[in-house]
Amino acid sequence: MHSSDRAIEGELYGMENGGSRTIQKNRVRELRENRLMTQAQLARKARVALRTIHSVEKGMNCRMDTKRKILLALGKRFEDKDQVFPPVRREDSGFLPTY
Repeated sequence: MHSSDRAIEGELYGMENGGSRTIQKNRVRELRENRLMTQAQLARKARVALRTIHSVEKGMNCRMDTKRKILLALGKRFEDKDQVFPPVRREDSGFLPTY
């Protein structure tokens, strides 16, 4: 991992132009490493692309179905999703509330 990757790990960033791609902390890498799995093994077990696992571990957002597949491949229940993929709080989302 590069030092620049470490600097942004766990932080929430919006794209410069206010895009929808965000970086947010999740526990996928921690849980995968605790199970002594490689990214490739997790990708195969979850039936997703290796680049998807890489992106998710870097904190990129993904579809709910992808989260479900990763959770199940890690031996978690879908109901545990908020422990693995903490929800983004509204004040952290970078969007102004509408009144």
